Amino acid sequence: MNNKLKVASLFAGIGGICRGFNNVGAEVIWANEFDKNACISYRENFGSNYLVEADIRDIKTENVPEFDILTSGFPCQAFSIAGYRKGFDDERGNLFFQTLRFIVEKQPKAFLLENVKNLVSHDKGKTFKVITEALKENGYYIKYDILNTMKYSNLPQNRERIYIVGFKKKEQCDMFQFPQPIELTKSIHDIIDVTDKKEERYYYENSKYYPMLLENMHRKDTVYQLRRIYVRENKSCVCPTLTANMGTGGHNVPLIIDDYGIRKLTPRECFGFQGFDNFKFPVKMCNGQLYKQIGNSVSVKVIEKIAQNIIKVLEEYKS
Repeated sequence: MNNKLKVASLFAGIGGICRGFNNVGAEVIWANEFDKNACISYRENFGSNYLVEADIRDIKTENVPEFDILTSGFPCQAFSIAGYRKGFDDERGNLFFQTLRFIVEKQPKAFLLENVKNLVSHDKGKTFKVITEALKENGYYIKYDILNTMKYSNLPQNRERIYIVGFKKKEQCDMFQFPQPIELTKSIHDIIDVTDKKEERYYYENSKYYPMLLENMHRKDTVYQLRRIYVRENKSCVCPTLTANMGTGGHNVPLIIDDYGIRKLTPRECFGFQGFDNFKFPVKMCNGQLYKQIGNSVSVKVIEKIAQNIIKVLEEYKS
């Protein structure tokens, strides 16, 4: 008999949250994603048995199998500094209420929601208040925290995200603890090999940005970020936050100096900074989509730690 806790995943993307839960002993049995390219990558790595490729608003919860834990990385653009700051006025912001619909109608034992840290401060805190009160009013006890990947996973990426954890039972919520920070011992060189020459398309020698980059980039021990009209050095010598638009040209592009010149990170290196080990790239998936997919995803090692603590609570306190 399979006694693993069962997980359903909304806005699953390429499966970062799913991978984190699977890695610590849970079993993802159902997932939903709308983006067709993300679905291709998901199926390449998880198979095609349970992923539902559809608009969440078209899914009837009675057709979803029973599960113990719900996860949701509902779209963050409506709450991000990089977005338009419309919050619930943005259709994507209203997708939170689709997550709430699943929680109310399926009544999971616990849930994990993930979003950008600016969710807390958006509209002077009103957006976050609506979210937390809606969860509480529907019978859940919650805890939340903002965790930085570089402080909680030993991955050298400066990536702050808010995680909201909920339980149906107060005693379980009281027992749950977010992971403690750990020392960052890995450097960017644990993920990047500056002695390995990449394809010419990654180098900027022939780019219109090259004179500016040459003038401002001097260190090999950090990752820079090209932001259209200037380049920014990460003073902590880690990778800056990877974003969905980093593959679209001159915005938020992560750059390094290797032994052969100035270049952007490859998709494989970006996946490494998010903690994706042995991720299989679909054969015909273009780099632009891979950059978008990993920028939209999560830091797997952070998810693992939170998932482990959720599972521990559910297994230790069953009454």
